[in-house]
Amino acid sequence: MAVDVIIEDGRWEALGLEVLAPRAVAAVFDHFGMKADDWDVVVLAANDARISVLNGDFRGKAQATNVLSWPSAERGALVEGAVPDLPTGDDALGDLALAFETCLAEAAAGGISAEAHVTHLIVHATLHLLGYDHIRDGDGDLMEATEIAILGELGIADPYGPNGSGD
Repeated sequence: MAVDVIIEDGRWEALGLEVLAPRAVAAVFDHFGMKADDWDVVVLAANDARISVLNGDFRGKAQATNVLSWPSAERGALVEGAVPDLPTGDDALGDLALAFETCLAEAAAGGISAEAHVTHLIVHATLHLLGYDHIRDGDGDLMEATEIAILGELGIADPYGPNGSGD
């Protein structure tokens, strides 16, 4: 697996994103029994200003958000609440981007470590790359349960529980 971490905002280096990102992505692959060496993911470590531009360009919402994802192909399940089919063939799974200020503010507001929150966001975005979503209630329930399971495998508490931060 190649997790290519592109650091545009140097503040990410102190957080150890070059270690956190591959660990989080690998945990998602391990959870599904996928061979990590078969997939490439790009992680852009940016700031709120850059994410605002990307969010405006791609989603029509010119404001900062914690994480964005761009799957290399549409992989969502047709039936609400169904598990999306695992990808085959294409080695480029997709890209994701993180906003420094928003991620750290959310972690502080939730009373959790920045590392745990950013790991959660990377797991969340990687699930998006695999076709998981939370637009429909049933899909959101499945995605949330999957996130909780993967984070538990990493030793990170339920982010949706009473002491969690959500996403």
